[in-house]
Amino acid sequence: MGTSDRAIGTFETPVGPITVSSDGRSVVGLEWRSSPADAAGGEPDRDHSAGARDLDRGQATDGRMDPILVEAIAQLRAYFDGRLGDFDLPVAFGPISDVAKAVLTTLSETVEAGTTVTYGELAEASGTGIPARAVGGIMGLNPIPIIVPCHRVIAGDSLGGYSGGLPGHELETKRRLLEWENALPQPLF
Repeated sequence: MGTSDRAIGTFETPVGPITVSSDGRSVVGLEWRSSPADAAGGEPDRDHSAGARDLDRGQATDGRMDPILVEAIAQLRAYFDGRLGDFDLPVAFGPISDVAKAVLTTLSETVEAGTTVTYGELAEASGTGIPARAVGGIMGLNPIPIIVPCHRVIAGDSLGGYSGGLPGHELETKRRLLEWENALPQPLF
């Protein structure tokens, strides 16, 4: 399925404008934009490209609904309103390795809001036999940050890295998400 078959929409969050996308069966992407209009053809909350749907109503231009996108937006808004910690959405990671899928699935299913895990702990929990350093690389491949909470994966002695957020503000975004969840480890303040 091509990108023109995706339902997408952009909206403001406390960590910057994000675009979420769905293929009608799963959430397939979440990324930051420099402004809501950046991804939306000049208008916040809309994308007028072929196959795109209006985010706020979850409708295609032909009137079809995208319930996955509607639910993803509802859950993301609830998260940023402080009413939701963990997401319950179908996700599809796209063309990544089985090992990467196993690590991201383990993260999504076992690391709850308000908690963190180290790269090494996640490597062990995934059962893949990969080293901690490889987990860091896999976190950078995550196409659905926040929903698949790679911001909750930290180094043993620091926040580690983060590829989400606006350019130049990646670690600040990770810190803010962990603070939002009251999960910033005390020694890292």
